[in-house]
Amino acid sequence: MTEPATDPTQEPPDGPLIVDARGERCPMPVIRLARLVRDLPPGEAPVTVRVLATDPAAASDVPAWCRMRGQRFVGAQAQADHTAYVVEVTPTPAAAGR
Repeated sequence: MTEPATDPTQEPPDGPLIVDARGERCPMPVIRLARLVRDLPPGEAPVTVRVLATDPAAASDVPAWCRMRGQRFVGAQAQADHTAYVVEVTPTPAAAGR
């Protein structure tokens, strides 16, 4: 039996980590994402992070950060007052500042 397909931009049941950068301008959404990833304990399983942002520059900044850091940009969801950018990060000792 196969599992039904799910939208990867939807929140998992245990919930993603949230970076709430609404109202902050470039480059703060990406800086806050980088700080969160740096502070994660190293692990093997990817962690889902949702970056909430109102700055239109985040639409290019978040995917660019993912490419530069070797992380996975899952997608973006437009909300009424912001956009949620979904990222899967795999914390590593280097990313954790170790």
